[in-house]
Amino acid sequence: MSQRTKIKALLQSQQTEIDVTVKGWVRAFRSNRFIALNDGSTNNNIQVVVDFENTDPALLKRITVGAALSVQGKLIASLGKGQTVEVVANEIEILGDSDPEKYPIQPKKHSLEFLRENAHLRFRTSTFGAIFRVRNSLAFAVHQFFQERGFVYLHTPVITASDAEGAGETFHVTNFDLDNIPKTDTGEIDFKQDFFGRATNLTVSGQLEGELGAMALSDIYTFGPTFRAENSNTTRHLAEFWMIEPEVAFNDLVDNMDLAEDMLKYVIKYALDKNADDIEFLTQRLTEEEKTKPQNERSEMTLLEKLQFCLNNDFERLTYTEAIDILKESTPNKKKKFVYPVEGWGTDLQSEHERYLVEKHFKKPVILTDYPKEIKAFYMRQNDDGKTVRAMDILFPGIGEIVGGSQREERLDKLEQRMNEMGIPTEELWWYLDTRRFGSCPHAGFGLGFERLVLFVTGMGNIRDVIPFPRFPKNAEF
Repeated sequence: MSQRTKIKALLQSQQTEIDVTVKGWVRAFRSNRFIALNDGSTNNNIQVVVDFENTDPALLKRITVGAALSVQGKLIASLGKGQTVEVVANEIEILGDSDPEKYPIQPKKHSLEFLRENAHLRFRTSTFGAIFRVRNSLAFAVHQFFQERGFVYLHTPVITASDAEGAGETFHVTNFDLDNIPKTDTGEIDFKQDFFGRATNLTVSGQLEGELGAMALSDIYTFGPTFRAENSNTTRHLAEFWMIEPEVAFNDLVDNMDLAEDMLKYVIKYALDKNADDIEFLTQRLTEEEKTKPQNERSEMTLLEKLQFCLNNDFERLTYTEAIDILKESTPNKKKKFVYPVEGWGTDLQSEHERYLVEKHFKKPVILTDYPKEIKAFYMRQNDDGKTVRAMDILFPGIGEIVGGSQREERLDKLEQRMNEMGIPTEELWWYLDTRRFGSCPHAGFGLGFERLVLFVTGMGNIRDVIPFPRFPKNAEF
């Protein structure tokens, strides 16, 4: 088989008048002469010029949108607008036909809903090609960031017996015959007879196990799939999503904020450098989409400006208490413009409040710290005031919270007391408490929902559009 050159490399080629082999899928074919060919290496197509007078008419009829081709020819300087080079074809081979009557991804504008229904083919559109190349770069950059800093990549279990958040919205894992589930004498499910000998579920977080690794390896991170059985059909929720969770021994809350801010800036800059064309395309796409919205719903910044905004500003750091005071005195709160009024201390902040702080008040990304312990998880270090914990959330424009983390409670007595208050059985998490019994130390970590990050960097509005095969209530297609 002849060596193919990727279209991205050809379009950047400084050489012309050379023989090349290019392979890809037809995006358009006009005048029986000009093929727009794309292989997914870039959003830009290369133009293939067909000598239609000396090409078998039966072959020409098979050059349809979606068909896979192999083209041998000469790379020449292009006279046409929009490209610097093109390929004059000497030989065209159809590798795979595409029936134009049945192929759903035609060269016209398709709704995102339609493309979600055809998620197996949506990769072939310019929008989704750009999204998934950006996603790839962000994933690589996450690993590179941590590896450059000496972190150990730890694989935490996908199947677990713990519910890290205590939320109870988990997917059960079993190999029981569902038509014949064994029961105890009291009529309860007898999990002792199940595969693992106890009730298990898909993980909602690798954090607790990550802490075990940090207590020996010092600096670890996890990056893997997590699952939440939340019956939510919003544009911000998925049942299966990926989480990045570093845990660092000897770090306090300030170290934790520094690490998270550095990581976000690093990965955003990497994508901007690596995927400039894709982000430019997505910026234009979002600008066009914004024009269809009412003026008051339009973003003040383009996608590119939003990304630069996060790179060019030091993140504003303030306590939850300070944020509540700002929000209570804000014009939208006084004029009752917030859907959820900010009534006072203890209010759980909504996305609209978070975005006000970022976009209107400070005009920069914000890190909120020291939340009321009542609205945060059991493992967060308690402050001396008895009311707040060493939590931190990072808020971004257009999206609200993107990172949540904390300094962890390293004092055994305080942790056990908090677990008892919240009804979390200490005997089930004996292994977690052991890390506080044997060589405990201050440590901290955070969680970044990877799809939230991809959503922000691509400017998409629905989280189902930034994961290849979205899983949500009543949908597990493909």
